Amino acid sequence: MALLTFELPDGTTRDVDVVQVLNAGYAGRSQADVAAHVAELAELGVPAPSVTPALYPVSPYLAQHTERVSVQHGRTSGEAEWALVVDGDGELLLTAACDHTDRELEVHGVAWSKNASPDVLARRAWRLGDVQDRLDALTLKAWVGHEGRETLIQDGTLAELLTPAYWAEVLRERGDLLPGTVLISGTIPMAEGVDQFADRWRVELGDPATGDTIALAYDVVRMPEPIG
Repeated sequence: MALLTFELPDGTTRDVDVVQVLNAGYAGRSQADVAAHVAELAELGVPAPSVTPALYPVSPYLAQHTERVSVQHGRTSGEAEWALVVDGDGELLLTAACDHTDRELEVHGVAWSKNASPDVLARRAWRLGDVQDRLDALTLKAWVGHEGRETLIQDGTLAELLTPAYWAEVLRERGDLLPGTVLISGTIPMAEGVDQFADRWRVELGDPATGDTIALAYDVVRMPEPIG
């Protein structure tokens, strides 16, 4: 289990005892684009999902507020996403997230790769109901850092992804819309020519209507070589 605390815009906080984490995949709103992406990944050896969009259960303890992600090798990367969080009272919160993924392991199984590193969540959140009427205008951006230099790698809006309402209904039908549930949205395209295998990731969820942003950032740190 993981206990996360989110600060809301009015200064109050919500403690969430995470009981399940679900990572959406191939969750672009245009499924034609998703099909093209599946074909591209297949050429790299990543197995195609049996259905799109996909949903991958992740160990609850992997939902973390952290500024450091430890990895075993140099081919891991984040993904800018939003997260839907069901608090203890059943209210839906929206926050920024970064799904750190093992790209080497991904060719053997996407679900395995999702369980190899944390889902990093921001420490602030919005009530979903407060931004529901302008969700598609919310921005989602990510920057990667290499030796102190930061480069924009993802830049889009929530209009590119299936909506929180869509996923809330999926969870409701499954009996999974429970307090302590965290659903990670799936991601938007990465810019071509930008090295995703970075030593730092920063993600920002923005609301142009208010100028408010929710952000997270973490360093990617290689673990020591194993003995044996």
